[in-house]
Amino acid sequence: MDDDAPPPAPQDRPAKGRFARDVIYAVGGGFALFAIAAYAFDAGWLRDRKAGEADGDRNVHAALFQPPPDSAIPDGPEGDAIRRGQAIFMNTSANASDFVGNNLSCSNCHLDGGRRANSAPMWAAWTVYPKYRSKNKQINTMEDRVKGCFTYSMNAQHSPTGGPPPAGHDVYKDLQIYMHWLATGAPTGQDLEGAGYPELEKTAAGYDPARGRQVYAANCATCHGADGQGQYDLNGRPVFPALWGPRSYNWGAGMARVNTAAGFIKANMPLGQSDRLTDQQAWDVAAFINSQERPKDPRQTGTVQETAQKNHGGEETFYGRTYQGRLIGVGTPEPTTRARP
Repeated sequence: MDDDAPPPAPQDRPAKGRFARDVIYAVGGGFALFAIAAYAFDAGWLRDRKAGEADGDRNVHAALFQPPPDSAIPDGPEGDAIRRGQAIFMNTSANASDFVGNNLSCSNCHLDGGRRANSAPMWAAWTVYPKYRSKNKQINTMEDRVKGCFTYSMNAQHSPTGGPPPAGHDVYKDLQIYMHWLATGAPTGQDLEGAGYPELEKTAAGYDPARGRQVYAANCATCHGADGQGQYDLNGRPVFPALWGPRSYNWGAGMARVNTAAGFIKANMPLGQSDRLTDQQAWDVAAFINSQERPKDPRQTGTVQETAQKNHGGEETFYGRTYQGRLIGVGTPEPTTRARP
């Protein structure tokens, strides 16, 4: 794939991406079993076990805070709101479609419905808000934080309404009560173990998109497509999210930072095989993914370079840099079609 070329349209995807997609469709029930198995690993029903791993090591996650099971959702209006929030969280592009400009959902970055430790779980986030955020240099409520997710991760600028939900919208209320319920019994006002994404130390070799391209082809392309545009079912609904291009997160999203993506990938990817990649591979594949073009930063009012200086100073990002002869951060065109919810 030429880094300088724009992401191909779905109908023009490279043969490898089409092949992976066609295999998924062809195997039918086999893929369903694979998906169930992968989800079982991700949900914690089955555990990854490394050679020589002690039983005590396998129970590390069991020692972390455990949110309540779905069976504990109460009846009545409160339970109804929790279930609505859960539905929005799991399939945001369908259940809050007016405010989503790509095909992503909250659960793409916060795995297992916001439960999974080291995947920025919602039970850990809920307990520390309101808090000051350097990103916008102000005290943020949880609603403010979720608004930012719609603005950047969901690329709300290309949504049907052209922006995130307005203040006080029911989408915020339902998502917040779901998060509040996930944090039932969690101590407040402190950073809990398993919060956020792991912070990887930089490696001596640094990070390199060229090396990352090879890591991506070997470990990521089967699910996310050789062209990074994700995979879709026969009805056009997203199965695996796009990692770059017009249907992915924009340049203002935290996941567009190489270090953030590397931490997420190291702890959670490939799906069901967490921690399979080395730190070096995680850094490199994060660099490859985040050296690709994606929707522009909605904070941009002047040039890319001005926006980089104002909003991205000190970040591990390719935004505003020239790589292989192209300025990164100019953005992608608004998608003419979106996957069906």
